[in-house]
Amino acid sequence: MKSLLCCCMGLIGLATTACVSAGPALWQVPPAANAHRLPPLEAVAELGALARTDATTPAELLQLWRSELHANLAESPAPHAFGYARLQVMRANVRRTGRALQTLQVVTLLTPSLLGVPLETYRTTLTAQLQVLDAEGNVLGEYEGTGTSAVKVAMYHGYSQAEAPPLSDAEALRMALAQIRAQVDTAADRLRPRLLASGPLPLPEPVASPSVAQKH
Repeated sequence: MKSLLCCCMGLIGLATTACVSAGPALWQVPPAANAHRLPPLEAVAELGALARTDATTPAELLQLWRSELHANLAESPAPHAFGYARLQVMRANVRRTGRALQTLQVVTLLTPSLLGVPLETYRTTLTAQLQVLDAEGNVLGEYEGTGTSAVKVAMYHGYSQAEAPPLSDAEALRMALAQIRAQVDTAADRLRPRLLASGPLPLPEPVASPSVAQKH
């Protein structure tokens, strides 16, 4: 029994190394810039319902949102921002399907996996909401998008057990952001003058350097 367990663990390690890698672009979005851009905005992101999945961190969501905001929705970051773009995940559900096959995988020494049969599939469904706020904190517009994904844990054409959950979240988020992007493009001509009229956000206070002791 012990030798069977060791063999299975070795095969699992082999399966992990033979998986596809999501790579550094996991929390980036493809460039698809709107024709009508907003003024520079400060990115704010809240995991909301997605916090329950434990697959995506607040820093990763903010990285993805900044990528979308700066590449596709708003003008390049400038010394001044003219409001906030706040993204929040309102609803999220993650399911793992195909786990019933894992017992068969162990009994057969992962033979189905070695033949390319998925170990399981992560499926994420979520709704994300964007709020555009001016420098005074007034909400000028709200836009929603829904995203779904299905990411397989498998050798050769799938992802590892570690990469599949965050990739499932990221793919669903990218789909939702694409829907929001189209809505913002339509609303940009209305939002832009109102953002500019409220003025820029105050610049952050500079960090004071350690004072040098004065000689007396």
